[in-house]
Amino acid sequence: MCPLSYYQIMRNCKDKRAHRYQMVQYALSHGVKPTARVFDTSPPVVRKWLSRFKEQGYAGLVDLSRRPHHSPRATNQAIKDHIVALKKKYHRLGAIQVKALENLTQAPKTIRKFWREAGAASRKRRKKYITKQNLREVKKQFYLFQQSCEDTKDLTDIPEYWPQMKRLNLPSVQYTRREISCGILFLGFANELSLIHATLFASYINHYMAKYKAMPEDSARCQTDNGVEFCGSWNAKEPSAYTKTVESLPGQFHTTIFPGAHRMQADVETVHGLMETEFYEIEKFADRADFISKANTYQLFFNLERPNTYKEHKTPWQLAQEKKPNLDKRLLMTTAVDLDVLFNTYTSFWGQGGKNLLTDP
Repeated sequence: MCPLSYYQIMRNCKDKRAHRYQMVQYALSHGVKPTARVFDTSPPVVRKWLSRFKEQGYAGLVDLSRRPHHSPRATNQAIKDHIVALKKKYHRLGAIQVKALENLTQAPKTIRKFWREAGAASRKRRKKYITKQNLREVKKQFYLFQQSCEDTKDLTDIPEYWPQMKRLNLPSVQYTRREISCGILFLGFANELSLIHATLFASYINHYMAKYKAMPEDSARCQTDNGVEFCGSWNAKEPSAYTKTVESLPGQFHTTIFPGAHRMQADVETVHGLMETEFYEIEKFADRADFISKANTYQLFFNLERPNTYKEHKTPWQLAQEKKPNLDKRLLMTTAVDLDVLFNTYTSFWGQGGKNLLTDP
């Protein structure tokens, strides 16, 4: 007699057919009741598997589904089709969200089952490269200077540049503006992060935009983060000097990203990464004037000669020509500016005196 009951063996057995096959073979030789005693089960169980074995062979020794043949409470097919169609409409949402939006009575588990049976696409996160490709196509549709991004880069965390910066009094902050659709680059440098330097940089770019008539017929946006160098004090009730300067150019508006949404500044952050590896880590500088000269050379190289792999392997100048054939090339040749020199030039007029000029206190 088997030391374990038939139920215990079936509960822990990985291949139930093998044990049932032994039981059936024993029953064919010794009969039903002796087999029931040996395998510690009941005669009806032995008869059931013996009957199935005679009809279907070894394949008949598997457990059959206990699912009922008819379910009176089953969901109507028209409702199933409607739920499956909702997956195409809300392809990025899950069952719980779709249930709430469409006020469905079915449980989220049931909704998922309908989607799975219909082979509807699962809610997988879109691959990063696909997201980039989609954004790339959207940006290609922008007209020239429809949107620009501006940000600052702290240069004190670059090991190859830091010793030169300390020894030669080189700039410690980079001010960067980049046009979105073509990638046109403008650079400014200073020794500190401040609202006045950002304002002077905006005024500098506005001057050349107006001089070369580069402003689009429709509105243009200049996007920044929420740093104090662009927005001023956090509790300011009036627009900052930077905002007023940007918007002093007719048709141009200053917008800010959502707090913490740094990915919205991806275009200008990409330039920062490129310049760190292509400029700061490999260049050696004689003095501050040499630094500004080489930064200007890099800006010219970026705008006129460097192909962008994410923009059809074309340079910003080639892309800009396609969007605006009459664009003056000198705009892209605007020199990188030393904002400290610009600030000193700006403030030097204050001490000259005269009837219409400010004087020192």
